[in-house]
Amino acid sequence: MSIPRSSRRDLEKKRAARSTRFFLTGGTGFLGSHIAVELLRKGFSVRMLARPSSRGAAADRVGELLDWFGLPSSERRRLSVAEGDITRPDLGLSATALREALGDTDEIIHCASNTSFSERKRAEVEAVNLDGMSHILALARAGGACFFHYLSTAFVAGRALGPCREELATPPGFWNAYEETKWRGERLAAEACENSGLGLAIYRPSIVYGDSRTGRSLLFNAVYYPVRVALFLKELCETDIRDRGGQKAAELGVRLDPDGTVSMPLRIATARRGGIDLVPVNHFTNAFLALMEGAPDGGVFHIVNGRTKSIEDIVDYSCRLFRMAGVRTCGAEEFEASPKSPLERLYDHYVEAYGPYMRDTRVFEASNSGPILERHGLRCPEFDYDVFARCMTFAVEVGWGARLFPGVTLDSSLKFRESRK
Repeated sequence: MSIPRSSRRDLEKKRAARSTRFFLTGGTGFLGSHIAVELLRKGFSVRMLARPSSRGAAADRVGELLDWFGLPSSERRRLSVAEGDITRPDLGLSATALREALGDTDEIIHCASNTSFSERKRAEVEAVNLDGMSHILALARAGGACFFHYLSTAFVAGRALGPCREELATPPGFWNAYEETKWRGERLAAEACENSGLGLAIYRPSIVYGDSRTGRSLLFNAVYYPVRVALFLKELCETDIRDRGGQKAAELGVRLDPDGTVSMPLRIATARRGGIDLVPVNHFTNAFLALMEGAPDGGVFHIVNGRTKSIEDIVDYSCRLFRMAGVRTCGAEEFEASPKSPLERLYDHYVEAYGPYMRDTRVFEASNSGPILERHGLRCPEFDYDVFARCMTFAVEVGWGARLFPGVTLDSSLKFRESRK
């Protein structure tokens, strides 16, 4: 099936009139859901691809999310849900749903992604990030859409050192399957869009956390996870001291001070001049839409803070908020002179996958995105102690995601979080 493609000029008129029809994947994920909701709030129509879950049909999953966002019924009317699966040919859509998607789409926003870092999960990561990309690109080529928006990641820079540009570069290697498949996905999109005459925009956010104003979030990995592990170990030892005499805590060198502070001799390896680039989801969403509308010819765009936050600062924030002491950062060379303690080995076991990011020296340039965001008056908020406290307090209140939705308790046991959106 081949459908005439809209012209780029017609698309600009539709965007201005808010009559553009979007087809969006990954809409039940963290970033995709925020994009979908903001598009609906701005008056656009969105068709969202979503899988059913054990708790209900795809439409039920989406409705639960929209309730969480507080989206009124007047804005929900512009949303339709297509039940399918990105990993299946034709996205697993019924013949009717496929015809509607092909003929009723002006722009495609591809957010669906498997964010697992684990090598043993490579097949699942490739199924979503590569096979899924091929399936959505097949729909893009056959349908009437004239623009393809791909939500990638700044970490396609892989093992590159120093400045990372907004271009389709080849890094010297990758830290995990997620980085590699997102990089390969960019190449698939670039080739398909060039051959089909589709406009292409690639968006590369750095590490996205919750709303800097409210602390609310739908996902608690990345910057949350190492903090959660430290808090878990602190509470485990504190319980041992209060309820069981504290022998196990003492073996780990942990003590409870008279003022209620838990002292934990925990060293965390970091890079001397490194740091992590953190972006709140509210800034990410505003930046995404500003770039979408401000770059009609597409391009590659970093959505980043530009000011890295040191692990030392995050350790300090964690100790202040959760009444811990003794946690500090150090260079890797310190462990050569003084080997890791059992407590440090336990902590490192949990956060191993995040190690490269906790010792990161990459700097993401924004020569393409920066001027556009500046014209829109958008500047990324600083990740200061107040923002940290809001976000982590909310995470604790909802059990690190276990109690996000009223009446529903999800599995949120402490393990490395691997999510498929």
